[in-house]
Amino acid sequence: MMKSIFLSLLLAFTFAKAQNFKLIVGTYTNSCESNGIYVFDFDSRDAQLKLLSSSDKTINPSYVSLSDDNQFLYSVNENGKDSKVSAFYFNKGNGGIDFMGTQDAGGADPCYIINDDRHVIVANYSGGSISVFRKNKFGALNEAIQVIKIDGKGPDAQRQESAHLHMVQFSPDRKYVLASDLGSDKVYVYRYNPDSDDGILVLKNTVSVKAGSGPRHLTFSNDGRFVYLLQELDGTLTVFAYADGNLQPIEETSVVADGFRGKTGAADIHISPDGRFVYATNRGDANDISVFAVQADARLRFTQRLKTMGQGPRNFAIDPTGKYLLVAHQYTNNIVIFDIDKTNGKLTFSGKMIPLCAPVCLVFASQN
Repeated sequence: MMKSIFLSLLLAFTFAKAQNFKLIVGTYTNSCESNGIYVFDFDSRDAQLKLLSSSDKTINPSYVSLSDDNQFLYSVNENGKDSKVSAFYFNKGNGGIDFMGTQDAGGADPCYIINDDRHVIVANYSGGSISVFRKNKFGALNEAIQVIKIDGKGPDAQRQESAHLHMVQFSPDRKYVLASDLGSDKVYVYRYNPDSDDGILVLKNTVSVKAGSGPRHLTFSNDGRFVYLLQELDGTLTVFAYADGNLQPIEETSVVADGFRGKTGAADIHISPDGRFVYATNRGDANDISVFAVQADARLRFTQRLKTMGQGPRNFAIDPTGKYLLVAHQYTNNIVIFDIDKTNGKLTFSGKMIPLCAPVCLVFASQN
């Protein structure tokens, strides 16, 4: 009897513990008072956020990337020609972050960063380049060992006067890195060679999208067979079939409402943990998020569009349980939390809104 009670209590404790996740938030530090990176405890039972720690005045960490083992955190420092890339030790127990060092970004205004056990790879927006850094044995960064400069432009003279790399992303098997360039309306696919000394990224092919659309962020389907690409300038959302570094377009839709006449600024896109729904934000004058149901053939069926209750929904994240969607608003300085209906993917405001200076990147730590 006592053994049974003990096991029940142990299971209850384990279940309760499993509901808490660390949420890491990158911010801009030049528009309001911010330390840069913040770590919260997120309780997925009730969507409560509790501040645990923050960085020590790191400059504009507008995008962050956590290592697979949750031990190291990497951030861009978006600061024009003086941009850097920083490494931190991350204490997955208490959420503490300790600065380890920094390197020159290899290009102006880095805006996206990824990493694996060997390298950190950065997309430099204004610099129009991709930088690759090798980690040392302590998890810190050596200087860039490869910088790929992209040449190209598009029809929008103000936004596409040159290449503007906006995202780099590993393929699910990590054999390739996909890079979206807003400036040239292209997605570049690079073969990833982690053991190479200087040819870590080697171009395999280039995929062009609609002229003037401005590719920004992409996400893979859970089975890795499809890619959903969001284009910033006109709000196009393109579905590609994906196999071994090759992209084949199969559908094109939009996150812009019919009849909308304001400024478009599509921003971020993610797929739900169960793979059934795709979500995408639109900034500009819209400040909304669109919900699409993923069909059996990977095509998208529009389900819902609603205001995000703030301005500049730059980035958002879905918690690991798939119950909540959190939107970071760059211009109204808050994070707004929505409930997700898992049956139809629709969103409703949870009643919870967290103030924070210029949040622009949300990353959940895994529980390993």
